[in-house]
Parts: sequence; structure tokens; C-alpha cells
Amino acid sequence: MSQVLMPKATAVWLIDNTALTFDQVADFCGLHPLEVQSIADGDAAVGMVGYDPITNGQLTKEEIERCATDAEARLELAEVNVPRPIARTKGPRYTPVARRQDRPDAIAWLVRNFPQLSDGQISKLVGTTKPTINGVRERTHWNMNNIKPRDPVALGLVARDDLTAAIEKANRAVERAEKRKAKEAGITLPVAAAAEEPAAEPIATIVDMPVEEPAAEPSIDPDVVFAPRPSAEPPAEPEAEAPAAEAAVEDDGNPFAALGSLLPAGSASSADDQSDDSEEKQD
Repeated sequence: MSQVLMPKATAVWLIDNTALTFDQVADFCGLHPLEVQSIADGDAAVGMVGYDPITNGQLTKEEIERCATDAEARLELAEVNVPRPIARTKGPRYTPVARRQDRPDAIAWLVRNFPQLSDGQISKLVGTTKPTINGVRERTHWNMNNIKPRDPVALGLVARDDLTAAIEKANRAVERAEKRKAKEAGITLPVAAAAEEPAAEPIATIVDMPVEEPAAEPSIDPDVVFAPRPSAEPPAEPEAEAPAAEAAVEDDGNPFAALGSLLPAGSASSADDQSDDSEEKQD
């Protein structure tokens, strides 16, 4: 059932002028029974003027009398002979005034990336005219120097789903046109790529092969691992002991004893001779 005009005002008039139940009024006006009850109690629609459904042709007096005598009956709208307005067909997309200056950029982007789109499809997507589309495509637009191709989805001019649907439709149209031309020329189109692909090779069966047991890991001795590394340098040779001639000389009161230990054996004997000669001279 179609919706009545001004449902709350109509409910106010029916409550005030008829003996219909709350359920009947709620069913006819598309309201909840509790809402109709609140209108009758004066809690809702306070000060609202009732709207007569008999005067405007939504109800007849006989229909109201029929339902008033039977609480289970429901009101039905009267047939309206006035022609209903025709629903507006889906036309070009409305573009807000603030975004209309971006339409040439969107047209340039669509023409460059999707040349298969027709002028009618671009006109519906962007909400422009065919002369504007031709001007951008042929680079004769008056503002061609300032036009930069930009994604219409990013600009907010086109919805992503609408753009995808238009591209798929254009692709199908191109495929049909190619098949028609090939059929007229008598050329057989190549088989689909899926048929050209070679069949997948069967998966080789797994042969039972002996499983090699992993080799046991060698035991590790911590003393060997953490032992100090031997130095690469060869061990130093022990110094040769000093000859017996260089041993310390006991101090026997002779001042030349230390000097004799430093001089060679021949010089030491000559020094002793000199000391003896000096002693003889003193005697």
C-alpha cells in the first residue's frame, strides 16, 4: 500500500472525527499504535492541524463507516485519478558547483587511461557535455594549457564502483566489435589463452626411500673447548749462563780486583805485574 500524505496530520484528523481504533489509524497512516495513542493523549503532535483525507481524495466516507463498524477491518486508499508524476530517469551525474572546475582534469584522465570509454559513458560519469569531451580529446579546449589529468575518484566526481562498471561495459563492447569484424572478414579468432596452455604435468608419486638416521653428534669436552690457545711465537731460548770468568770477584782489598774482572786475561796478568813492580820499588 502506498504511503498517505502527511501521516501524522491525517492521524490527528481521524482520531478527532472518527470512531476508528488506534490499530486501524496506525495501519492506515504507517505509524506505531503507541505513537497514535500518544497523539490521542496529547503527548505528541501538539498543536498540529488535522489533514482531512476525504477532501484530498485519500479516503471515502463509506470506507470510514465500514471500518468503524468492524474493528478487524483495515482502511484502504481510494483510487486516485490524478496522474502521478513520472519518476526521473537516471541521467548525468550531478556535480557540485565547487567541483565543476575539476571536470576537464577528470575527462583528460579518462581519455588518456581508458580510450575505450565512449563519450556518452564519460558524460554520465563526470556530468559534462560531449563538446567538452571532444575539446579535451582533440586538445582544442579553451583552458587546455591548465588542464592536468587527475583521477576522478580522487577528485570526488565519480564513485569507484561506477567507474569499474563503465570500464567493464566498454571492454565488453570492444570485444563484441572485434568479433563482429572478424566474423565479417572470415577470420577465425584464436582460441582462448586458457586452452593454449599445456596441460599440467601429473604430480610424480612419492617413492618410499630409506630414511637416513642422523649421525650422532660428537661429545664436547669443556676442558678442551675452554683451554687457552697456544701462542704462535716459538718459546724463548734460555739465556746462556755467564762464563766463570765473569763471576763476581770477591773484594780482597785490592782496588784493581774489579778492574781485572773486566779486562781480558792477558791484560789482567799485565796489571798484576805492574802492581808487583810498584811494590818492589816501594820496598
